[in-house]
Amino acid sequence: MDSDDDIEEIVEGPMDEDDQPHGFCTVSFSSSDRFEGHFTHGEKNGRGKFFFFDGSTLEGFYVDDALQGQGVYSYEDGGVLHGTYVDGDLNGPAQEFDSEGQLMFRGQYKDNSRCGECWIFYPDRGSVFGQVNEEGEMTGNSLAYVYPDGQTAFYGSFVEGELIEARLATLVATENGRPHFDVSPDSPVYTYDKSTSTCIATHTLLPDPYESKRVFVADSLIPGAGEGLFAKMDVEANSVMAFYNGVRITHSEVDSRDWSLNGNTISLDEDTVIDVPPPFHQTDRYCASLGHKANHSFTPNCKYDPFVHPRFGPIKCIRTIQAVQRNEELTVAYGYDHEPSGRTGPEAPDWYKQELQVFQERQAAGGDSQ
Repeated sequence: MDSDDDIEEIVEGPMDEDDQPHGFCTVSFSSSDRFEGHFTHGEKNGRGKFFFFDGSTLEGFYVDDALQGQGVYSYEDGGVLHGTYVDGDLNGPAQEFDSEGQLMFRGQYKDNSRCGECWIFYPDRGSVFGQVNEEGEMTGNSLAYVYPDGQTAFYGSFVEGELIEARLATLVATENGRPHFDVSPDSPVYTYDKSTSTCIATHTLLPDPYESKRVFVADSLIPGAGEGLFAKMDVEANSVMAFYNGVRITHSEVDSRDWSLNGNTISLDEDTVIDVPPPFHQTDRYCASLGHKANHSFTPNCKYDPFVHPRFGPIKCIRTIQAVQRNEELTVAYGYDHEPSGRTGPEAPDWYKQELQVFQERQAAGGDSQ
C-alpha cells in the first residue's frame, strides 16, 4: 500500500531548492498510483492520501514519510478499513466495514496481519470469534460461532472460520471487551453438515438451537395450508427466525419435473435450488431446520434472505420484515412469476394463481387477504 519504491514520478506543486516536493503536492508514479498531501523537503509530513491504480485509497497523517496513527484504507468495492498504523504498517486495533457500512471485522493487526482475538461478522449478522492463528485465520480449538441474537453460540474447533466440531454455548458476558462463553457439557456435538443433491443432513433430527428458541410448527391458520410456522416470542423487524436447508439441486431439475414435486423448493442462487423432498417435509423425519414450514402470503410478515449457517453452509433464512408477536404465524411471499410465460421468475402453480386472483379481487374491493 505504498509507492516509495517507484522510480519515476511526476510532481505537481511547490519544490524546495533541491527540487524536492515542499508543501502541498501531487505526486504521480509510474505504477499509476498517486499521492496527494503535504511534504517537507521531499518527505511526506502531514495529512495525505494515496490513490492506487486499482481504485483503492489510503488516507492518514504522515510523519517523516511514514503513515502514523489512525488511517483509513478504502477498497475499490466501497469497503473501508479503519486501522492504527506504526511506521506505515498496520499495528493495533482495527475495524473493517463492507460497502453498505456493516461491520465485517473487529480486532487487532500486527505487521499488517490479523492477530490475537478477533471478530468476523457475516452480512446476516452471525459472527465468529476467537484467537486467529499465525496466518491470521480463524483456525483453532477454542473458537465460537455466535448467532444473530448475540447469545446462542457453538464453541469448539473451526478451520478458516468453518465449523468442524462444537458444543452449544451461551455468550453470557464480556469482561474488558472479551467474550465469555458458558459451554453446555451435555450438549450434542454439532459438525459442519452441508447438504448434497442426495443427502439433506447427517443428523436429520438434531434441531437448530437458535431456531428452536424462536419458532414452532403447528396447524396453519390459513385454510388448506396444512402445517405452518409460528413465532415463540415477540420480535422486532429484521429478526432472523428460521432456516431453510435442504438438498441442493439444479434449476433445470426443478423446471423439468411435475409441479407436485416442487412444494418445498426455494432458489438459493443462479445455480442451486434448495429442496425439502418427501419424506423430509415431515418433522418426525427431518427437523434440523424448519424454514420450509412457512406458508405463502401476499401480505407477508417475513422474507427470505441469504444466510451463512455454521452447520449447513450457504442457505436461506426467514427474516421478519415487521414486528411479530408471540404465537403469530410467520408467512413469506413465494415469489412466483405472475405472468403466464414464467420468464421473470419460477412460473406459478395453479393454487398460487387462484389465490392471486382472490387477493387482487379483494384488493380492488378494498378488503384484505392472505
